[in-house]
Amino acid sequence: MLHVDQILAVTSVAPATLAAGGEAAPPPFTVSRVLTETRLDSWLTLGLVLAAGLYLYGVHRLRLRGDRWPVVRTVSFLGPGLGGIALVTLTGLGAYDTTLLSVHMVQHMVLSMIAPIFLALGAPVTLALRTLPLRPRKRLLAIVHSRLARIYSFPLVAFTIFVVNPFALYFTDLYEFTLRHGWAHELVHAHFIATGCVFFWPLLGLDPLPGRWPYPARALLMVLSVPFHTVLGLTIMQSTTLFGGDWYPSLDLSWSDPWEDQVVAGGVLWAGGEFVSVTMLAVLVVQWIKQSEREARRLDRELDRQEARQRAAEASA
Repeated sequence: MLHVDQILAVTSVAPATLAAGGEAAPPPFTVSRVLTETRLDSWLTLGLVLAAGLYLYGVHRLRLRGDRWPVVRTVSFLGPGLGGIALVTLTGLGAYDTTLLSVHMVQHMVLSMIAPIFLALGAPVTLALRTLPLRPRKRLLAIVHSRLARIYSFPLVAFTIFVVNPFALYFTDLYEFTLRHGWAHELVHAHFIATGCVFFWPLLGLDPLPGRWPYPARALLMVLSVPFHTVLGLTIMQSTTLFGGDWYPSLDLSWSDPWEDQVVAGGVLWAGGEFVSVTMLAVLVVQWIKQSEREARRLDRELDRQEARQRAAEASA
């Protein structure tokens, strides 16, 4: 079995070396390699384990004092949230992210759209506020309500960053630079996660963020984001220029054609973006309906209390 570190060693070699035959080309990308090849020696592994441990410790603290924390939040944060990040970075997908543009696009979708949504639904800030001591809790609140947080969490600002970033990455020389420098490629992964969190946290998240828009405005912004991935995906599919410059052709892969793989990558971005956007719009509508029902029940209780006070006053009179 070829381990992922061997794959990474091959794919991290300069393209000219591969083209010249100095190193063997990486083996064909298959589903079995995604499921069997893992990489647990990176800084990202430590970060994911630390985040999961802190979250579970917070849930444990709540249960010790008799408080309840919804299981669905824990599952969302640990499963599709942190688990989604691990799936596309620590498995065979991560080993081929600089070899196939289509694999990189799958990473793009998960890191910027899927994982941040479930991280937001896990409400980690709320969990921290309920478990931290007084002084750290005040510091966290100061960060959440700081001017910088207000600016970046403002929906229009977050939407602009979310839309502009992929075009700035793929339609400039920046993407080729990230392919040739491992640290830059890792930085792009972190940037995808941060961008997705900044966009989806104010829209779908459950944490107390400043300046949160009402549900109708959030739904409208979500609708506006739907055609974004369609335009980007179709543009990539119809492009007459290879993304990454001569990086992919220089790999000289006998089992993959860079032009065909780029068409697949655009299709992944198009179809995946449409599916996720429409699904999240449905989730937002469900949240809107539940919030309206809670407000209606609150008003009913308030009216009942007013009627009870009025009857009591009439009886005493």
